[in-house]
Amino acid sequence: MTTLFPLSAIVGQQELIEALLINAVAPEVGGVLIRGERGTAKSTAVRALTPLLAPVSAASGEAFAFAPGELAPGGPVPGDAPVAERPATLVELPLGTTLDRLVGALDLGRALAGEHAFEAGLLARAHQGILYVDEVNLLPDHLVDALLDAAASGISRVERDAVSVAHAARFLLVGTMNVEEGELRPQLTDRFGLGVEVRAPSDPAERAEIVRRRMAFESDPEGFRAVWASREASLAARIAAARSAVGAVRLPERELMRITGACARLGVDGVRGDIVCAWAARALAALDGADEVTEAHVRRAAPLALSHRRRRDPLDGRAPDEEELERALDGPPGDSGDDDPPGGDGPPSGDGRAEPGHNGSPGAPARPGAATGAGGEAPPASRAQSDRAAADPDATDTSDRPPHPESPAHVRRDPPAPARLPLDALALAGTGRGPAGRRARGGGAGAGAIDSRPATPASDDVAIVATLRAKLAAERHGATGARSVKGMDAPSSPGGEHPGHLREHVRAGREGVFLCLVVDASGSMGARRRLARVKGALLAVLREAYARRDRVAVIVFRDSAAELLIAPGAPLERAAEALRGLPTGGRTPLAAGLDAAERLIRRETGRDAGRRAIAVVLTDGRVADSAGAVPRAAARLGRAADAVHVIDTEDGAVRLGLAGAVAVAAGGAVHRLEPATSSRSAA
Repeated sequence: MTTLFPLSAIVGQQELIEALLINAVAPEVGGVLIRGERGTAKSTAVRALTPLLAPVSAASGEAFAFAPGELAPGGPVPGDAPVAERPATLVELPLGTTLDRLVGALDLGRALAGEHAFEAGLLARAHQGILYVDEVNLLPDHLVDALLDAAASGISRVERDAVSVAHAARFLLVGTMNVEEGELRPQLTDRFGLGVEVRAPSDPAERAEIVRRRMAFESDPEGFRAVWASREASLAARIAAARSAVGAVRLPERELMRITGACARLGVDGVRGDIVCAWAARALAALDGADEVTEAHVRRAAPLALSHRRRRDPLDGRAPDEEELERALDGPPGDSGDDDPPGGDGPPSGDGRAEPGHNGSPGAPARPGAATGAGGEAPPASRAQSDRAAADPDATDTSDRPPHPESPAHVRRDPPAPARLPLDALALAGTGRGPAGRRARGGGAGAGAIDSRPATPASDDVAIVATLRAKLAAERHGATGARSVKGMDAPSSPGGEHPGHLREHVRAGREGVFLCLVVDASGSMGARRRLARVKGALLAVLREAYARRDRVAVIVFRDSAAELLIAPGAPLERAAEALRGLPTGGRTPLAAGLDAAERLIRRETGRDAGRRAIAVVLTDGRVADSAGAVPRAAARLGRAADAVHVIDTEDGAVRLGLAGAVAVAAGGAVHRLEPATSSRSAA
């Protein structure tokens, strides 16, 4: 067995350690979700908790920790079965786990011998222990659904492949994740009792101590554990004493009202947060040896129980305001008023609506240089200027057309305005074989198996159980020529299928895609605040991509060239920040933008051949192109991408419809921006 790093030897990360200890004392809390960057001792701390957990009581004849009277995979455990204590187990759920491995399936070894038997999965092994999911936000949706069902009911049910089994599944759910790799589904987030944000320490002395302890452990693990043995024993005794006492710890009415009042003021969904916070406060009191919960215990428990339940914008790059939580706890008990926080209006919200007094808002006072300065709000184009723009596609109102492309006095930086892309502007037809996600239909190896079919000669996804059942059924009916599972080298039938009974899985799920956003930031996009609406729509797309696990890149073209504003895989909060500050000005190098997107998509496809690509081009199409460079570039982009969607941002009384020609050349579809309040918005 690998020697584990002692929990008491971990430097810093006090919130993480406290959250783990709370769960060790009061499993009713419901586990912990650990968010943070790599290399912050997340996995080390989780594994180090296991030896400190109290032994569990289980029937001595059971393979796993099922107690007398409980429902085990093999059926109910007799109530009079002898009981023995065994250590709590840590079961790790790797990303590559299949649904069969998680919930269990037909035991193939015994099935080959003619016996119908069930092979228990990881949920059965984790019963009365810890189920640890590293990178839980990357877990495929069909596995998340199974986890949700088991965590909510305490029962794991299997109904597939001629198997019908139900057994108890009570476990401590611990998940770790890196927020830069995508968000977790809200339903699963809420199932975690506590949430912790971990970061690497900024103090050089503290970092040096981490390095010293880690090097000492790696050079002599047993010796290092011996040095820390007494502290580990003290911590284990403290957990055991607290676990025995937590049921008797009293929660005064004033502290209960403090908890529920804070949850109401923060707008926490449901009451699970209130219950978990109360349990966590009692566990902290028990760990401190107190027989009553105090205000200090509530203030320590509340950030752990409520932070991950508070609504926040995943693109703002900021953690929830801890002062807001403190204010909620300070409020009069039971008061759930919605008073505005002190200080008046805050900064503009992510949907682009600016508050009074901010540039770009209705009735905002003019500032020096507001008509022409960087960050200023230019006046809307006049009708005469619109007519001139219609006559010359590259022309705009005089405030948008600088005498020199690089003139900073004529660059505009409008804040985002509310807008959305229509639902079908991000559609991708067909079924792909890309990585797990939530954008398009997927049928790759990571997708869930929903059926089986006769296997083709090139199949590498044999459905073993379905093959055995087909073979046995044919033998029972006296069929001849049945072939074994290993006989894949036999000649195939004229229809391309293997003769006999070999079958392959039919898989269905969702996949993530590569979204290449190509944004026109030329001067004409400043007229009528076109780019402002584009910014608002793209921020909505980024929020959706974050939830759907898409890989995103942003290409911007203006003046005389195109540039990669956001590289593929960059944190989306950084992309949002760059989009908010994107200026307009100069001419419209549309062909350069399309060519840059085509090159980037081909490069990404070479790196990740299974991931499909969607190109979304946002432009008003106002470019002089007598040489025909734009349709040629659009055709090349259409051949590189799996789908091309052109968003026509042109508006006003005179519309040239040039963006539609780009869509036709690329073999894609053309759409228009929709108001943010539209029911068909792509949220």
